[in-house]
Amino acid sequence: MAELADIFGDAGALAEAIPGYAPRAAQIEMAQAIADAISAGQHLIAEAGTGTGKTFAYLIPAILSRKKVIVSTGTKNLQDQLFNKDIPVIRKALTRTPFKASLLKGRANYLCTYRLDQALNSAFGYSQEDAAALAKIQAWGKRTKVGDVSEVADVQDGDPIWFHATSTADNCLGQECPDYADCFLVKARKQAQESDVVVVNHHLLCADWSIRETGFGELLPDAEVVIIDEAHQLADTASNFLGVTISGKQLTDLADDALAEYFTDAKDMPDLRTACEDLQHEVKDMRLAFGLELRRGDWQDIETNPKIAGALESLQKQLARLTDQLERASVRSKGLESCFDRAEALDMQLETLINDRDGQWIKWYETYNKSFTLSRTPLDIAKEFRGFMARHKAAWIFTSATLSVANNFAHFSRSLGLSGADSRSWESPFDYPNQALFYHPKGLPQPNDQDFTDKIVEFALPVLEASRGRAFFLFTSHRALQRAAQLLDGRIDHPLLVQGTRSKAALLDQFKELGNAVLLATASFWEGVDVRGDALSCVIIDKLPFASPGDPVLKARMSAIEKQGRNPFFEHQLPSAIIMLRQGIGRLIRDVNDRGVLMVCDPRLLKRSYGQMFLDSVPAMRRSRDIEDVRRFFNEVSD
Repeated sequence: MAELADIFGDAGALAEAIPGYAPRAAQIEMAQAIADAISAGQHLIAEAGTGTGKTFAYLIPAILSRKKVIVSTGTKNLQDQLFNKDIPVIRKALTRTPFKASLLKGRANYLCTYRLDQALNSAFGYSQEDAAALAKIQAWGKRTKVGDVSEVADVQDGDPIWFHATSTADNCLGQECPDYADCFLVKARKQAQESDVVVVNHHLLCADWSIRETGFGELLPDAEVVIIDEAHQLADTASNFLGVTISGKQLTDLADDALAEYFTDAKDMPDLRTACEDLQHEVKDMRLAFGLELRRGDWQDIETNPKIAGALESLQKQLARLTDQLERASVRSKGLESCFDRAEALDMQLETLINDRDGQWIKWYETYNKSFTLSRTPLDIAKEFRGFMARHKAAWIFTSATLSVANNFAHFSRSLGLSGADSRSWESPFDYPNQALFYHPKGLPQPNDQDFTDKIVEFALPVLEASRGRAFFLFTSHRALQRAAQLLDGRIDHPLLVQGTRSKAALLDQFKELGNAVLLATASFWEGVDVRGDALSCVIIDKLPFASPGDPVLKARMSAIEKQGRNPFFEHQLPSAIIMLRQGIGRLIRDVNDRGVLMVCDPRLLKRSYGQMFLDSVPAMRRSRDIEDVRRFFNEVSD
């Protein structure tokens, strides 16, 4: 305790490294609890409210332990922030404890020089915009040292052109690649193997787990300490990776790559070209068979619809035909052999999906504008994750600002099969009673009211006027968001920003720069967004964020819980909604000087018995049902 107290104290190492640093008792307590868990090789669930400083609270004791540490974050953005901002500060503070840290991302985040050269020399040709983007990537590729695609500011992260300059597990040639010696991904993995602290993200962690069930596999080095930040996201991420998903894009990419290999090494095999082109057509026909509506549905929809079932049968036959053609051609080149391996794997996965009758899996589909996914998801990952932890002997630390429901960790523990883990919670150091006001007006419409969004916009308008914009208006559906955007257009004297009109990062930058905007957003803005200062002084939430009861995965999980004689609403649906609401509320107060109003427009907060569980799970702040209190609150701020 003495060493940590010295580091976190008012005259300690952090105070010397960080201007304006102030010790926080909760941060020191959390650091000590983590140090104790690491020392004993025990598992710990550590919930830390906004402003506790949990990143330093887990990193410093982990580094001081001198053990091999893996830190997994929820997103690549958080990963970059931790590695590029937090770790350098800690290195500056811990001058007597040198350590080597590395950043490791999934393969799609690294330039593949072999595929880039293939694209530049392709017989297909590219549009003017794509050709220009490839030229920019090529110029950057000659000077980059790490090959991380996030370095390229001129080509957006989500631009489809990156597919031609990065690899996937399917199309990577591995050690037989002519560029293997200079591979950026191989270099990043080697560096991770040699580091004391490796920063990854949940997708990479779970992808590797799903590939190598015996441990961390080839991607991640052996670790004695595993820290899961934003741990509330882990169960959903793991569930996706432990299942099987086949997308229209995967199949089209296979056909495209096989066609490229045909032009290079198999022009005398016209049946191969025909099989590739026919698969491309079948993928398009499959998407059309689902209809124009974007939806997520149960597999039964496919089996009971002759048009979709027929399209799926044709798709499977065409994939099998391409697999046969690629097997014949696979001796021609490593590229064709790789395409055959991919086709064979996809063929087997599709067969498993179509004919699976095991009650341990949920089968469902989802449609997008130009593609679709067919998925098989495990009903419950708890047993799998418990086995994963048992096989990999390490101290596991799970941390987030939102892991408990009304101070109870049962929901989180059950989702990952954690038994015997200690659980601790530290409240936010922010002064919520004086910094925030919780406004819940009288006369709100019921959530199932046909005109619900129209009516709550009328309730929100005086709040937005009092706050002078500076607000997040968060919705539980895109349909409600679009309707609110129509209703608010021209009715407020502040800039109106709408999710979907620009990238998330661009919208956030614009929101901060304007200083008086109203941002309408859905799920992706409920968490992982940090706007400090006056620019965000109001958060309005339309409904309690219950997942859609029609969602096929939720329906199957709730049915399974019910069959076990348990209550699916109170064990699964309600806790998930409470954690989501806590994340949304967490956008409001991000700093000791922040002040703001929270407005929740769902009358179930007070009219349903479970509403109290929501209220018991949010920070203790003043509450009011009178708009005049909102006006007075903002007048106090301006005075």
